[in-house]
Amino acid sequence: MEKEIYLAGGCFWGTEHYFKQMAGVLETEVGFANGHTTNPTYKEVYTDTTGFAETVRVKYNPDVVSLGFLLQMFFLAIDPTSLNKQGHDEGTRYRTGIYYTDAADLPVIEKAYQEEQKKHDRPLAVEKQPLENFFTAEEYHQDYLDKNPSGYCHLPLSLFEFAKQAREKK
Repeated sequence: MEKEIYLAGGCFWGTEHYFKQMAGVLETEVGFANGHTTNPTYKEVYTDTTGFAETVRVKYNPDVVSLGFLLQMFFLAIDPTSLNKQGHDEGTRYRTGIYYTDAADLPVIEKAYQEEQKKHDRPLAVEKQPLENFFTAEEYHQDYLDKNPSGYCHLPLSLFEFAKQAREKK
């Protein structure tokens, strides 16, 4: 059995690479979520006029890793109080979000969100909403940091190592 969740954590290159390291993650794909045009290109999304967020589709095996754990890991990789900015990347395309396709996931998302909110004085800027649409990004963006190991990433390399070792306590 497999499930999926769509996570926007700033630049999608690092977010994808981070989730790929985790046990139980079966597949990742970078793309654009919850915008208002059809088949956007990276160049169009980059203008911040399409409403899309750089997003990673994460397919996972819920028998190995839970959605709750994936969301805990997601919150470790972002600044959840920063609006439209992660690291040096700024713009609405870099907003953070949790986009779901299964309404049954909403209670888990709400719980993770509330737990994270307790750690901050300011309100979280992370969107949590149903996935409206998702368009796969161009091929050169897929697995970008595997193809370009010294490519730009706003996430520290130590975070990828941490993700590789991370295991859910059951």
